[in-house]
Amino acid sequence: MSTASQSSQDQKISPNLTENIDYCNQVMGNSKDLMVRPLQCLHKWPSVMLYIDGMVDVQIINHSILESLLQTRELPDFSEDNEHLIYLQNDVLAASNVILINEMKDILDALLAGFAVVLLEGSNQGLKIAAAGWEDRAVGEPISQTVVRGPMEGFNENLRTNTGLIRKRIRDPHLWIEEREIGRVTNTRVAVVYLEHIVDQEVVKELRRRLDGIDIDAILESGYIEELVQDKTGTIFPTVYNSERPDTVCAALLEGRVAIIIDGTPFVLLVPALFVHFFQSPEDYYQRADISSLIRLIRYLAFFIALLAPSFYIAITTFHQEMLPTNLLISLAAQREGVPFPAFIEAILMELTYEILREAGIRIPKTVGQAVSIVGTLVIGQAAVDAGVVSAAMVIIVSITAISSYVIPENGLSISVRILRFVLMILAAAFGFYGILMVLLITVTHLCSLRSFGVSYMSPFAPYIGKDLKDTIFRVPWTRMKTRPISTGTPNETRQANKKTKR
Repeated sequence: MSTASQSSQDQKISPNLTENIDYCNQVMGNSKDLMVRPLQCLHKWPSVMLYIDGMVDVQIINHSILESLLQTRELPDFSEDNEHLIYLQNDVLAASNVILINEMKDILDALLAGFAVVLLEGSNQGLKIAAAGWEDRAVGEPISQTVVRGPMEGFNENLRTNTGLIRKRIRDPHLWIEEREIGRVTNTRVAVVYLEHIVDQEVVKELRRRLDGIDIDAILESGYIEELVQDKTGTIFPTVYNSERPDTVCAALLEGRVAIIIDGTPFVLLVPALFVHFFQSPEDYYQRADISSLIRLIRYLAFFIALLAPSFYIAITTFHQEMLPTNLLISLAAQREGVPFPAFIEAILMELTYEILREAGIRIPKTVGQAVSIVGTLVIGQAAVDAGVVSAAMVIIVSITAISSYVIPENGLSISVRILRFVLMILAAAFGFYGILMVLLITVTHLCSLRSFGVSYMSPFAPYIGKDLKDTIFRVPWTRMKTRPISTGTPNETRQANKKTKR
């Protein structure tokens, strides 16, 4: 922090108008977007209005502020200097939010937050007027979490828009929103949202403690907060859930979880986050229970295929050929006859090629992205087989592994699977199925040791909570989901009244 910024912490507003203007220009480096507009309409009271161009709504400046001042024909005389500002605040300005400020720091904070500031000669106070109006992306369809059936609204980068999308769905006065600013330089607004009568208050207290303990110069995206508040950093598995869907966040709030909204990003964080949450999609609750349960089973199957398929292939072809039928074994041996590499090297080459193509598809312009995908999947794969670099069976294994990884609804868990897949391939090449079993045992033990804000990560499987199994691998019908998951620690377990529907 600069010396000028430090001195503004306790410096009072000067009665000398020129000194205040010079100070603001000095601290902000005579920035060209700092507008200083003399208010000629207040001819009896020398005054100026300060604002930052591009951060205010010009319509508010013209109609709510300037037009209100122009309609003031006669200006009364006051004996006290600050009575002029109180008169403007209460009787003249038509803006919705007009607040008296006393310090130079308040002026700088107000300007950088999109307020307009009015200063008068001879007064040691000022007025900050709500006039924020920077350009925002409109509420649109979620990009990373699409559904076939369900709402098509997604969060944008404006914090107040995002809280409004939540309040539109949960019209309850017990929906509490706490705000704080984090980041010494960016002063990023962070909102903590929860249902006061449903949430576990211990989780809220712990979240407040972790947020208040953050001392960093900048928060530019929710990933900063996620890494700074998670329970354990030495894990590849995500312990904080993120979503850009308002319906997903509202459903989590109704289960007793807490949402963290960061200004400047459409991705909202949810805590606590359990392992089963990463297999749940909002569409599961818009379809019938039998359809949702089938789709969820497919997700779990895809998870194990994405995790184990390459390592199983390496282990079987290298150490355990007797497990294959004779005809299949002969077919695989014939395919691999001209391949110069062992199965492990073959798998590593194909997996690395896939990861490179995946990253390229994300980074390159959308207009050529589809062409690159076609080149990668068809041309390179077929050419590699024809050239004898890899076998056709390996192309099939890597392809189904790649497709299965996209079935996982949350990208954070998909990345964890990608990392763990390479570890499994190495151990499978070294020890066969014994190596795979070793990694799986260590992984399960590690998952059972994880906690997300005091809640066991593998709940309701470990520890076993029978009442919460109704919405894990299967989803029971809504008529049987009468209670909320108790693993989150909610004091209010009742979700719906125990009444029979009249037929």
